[in-house]
Amino acid sequence: MGELVRLEVADGVGTIRLDRPKMNAISVQVQEEIRAAAAEATDRDDVRAVVVYGGERVFAAGNDVKEMADMSHVDMVKRSGPLQSAVTAVARIPKPVVAAVTGYALGGGCELALAADVRFAADDAVLGQPEVLLGIIPGAGGTQRLSRLVGPSRAKDIIFTGRFVAAEEALAIGLVDRLYPAASVYEEAVAWARQFSTAAAYAVRGAKECVDRGLETDLETGLEIERQQFAALFATRDREIGMTSFVEQGPGKAVFEGR
Repeated sequence: MGELVRLEVADGVGTIRLDRPKMNAISVQVQEEIRAAAAEATDRDDVRAVVVYGGERVFAAGNDVKEMADMSHVDMVKRSGPLQSAVTAVARIPKPVVAAVTGYALGGGCELALAADVRFAADDAVLGQPEVLLGIIPGAGGTQRLSRLVGPSRAKDIIFTGRFVAAEEALAIGLVDRLYPAASVYEEAVAWARQFSTAAAYAVRGAKECVDRGLETDLETGLEIERQQFAALFATRDREIGMTSFVEQGPGKAVFEGR
């Protein structure tokens, strides 16, 4: 378990919890502990879905600018790869991932939220990529994931200006998926994640792989990825259980084993 990031597991849901007061600034240590927590969540069979959470007050207000301010070009050439791959480790968790966003999700914090499959936010949350105001650009996936999520023109507006995006606008443009009162965001995210604790784990994993990998390539290749995943699931026990249950009892009554 990390000092500033920990994985908490209950009822099939793993919470990757950032805990670096006051604002969850994402330092090198936090980056590496995020990577470790994502790897643990990936490996553990008792984790069927993941919530990324920064606490009741703030998700993450950005990368640690004080730490980066002293870095040279050579330093950042070495660090930029691990910085980016730590967030990608969350995106590559082969299970459903939901970000529970409270307070600020700015810069690296916004990029971390973008790595989730879905984003639930407090109705007073604020998101953004203000890196240009520091004379840099998003470096942990913001230019790529944001443009894929909200479209290139909206992403350019947000990134070029560095402006903050309030919760209602974030919902309207698809930057977040649902809004809740701040006090209930985490509970709602956990409830969404908990539904996968009894799901057909490899079917969900295959679906995520198809969507994510398909978006990275052309339609024909994406369809081939889907075809291979579809066929592969016929080797799973859950496929047998699901189809037998459907034939004998009707839809929605299967009790899956996760294998």
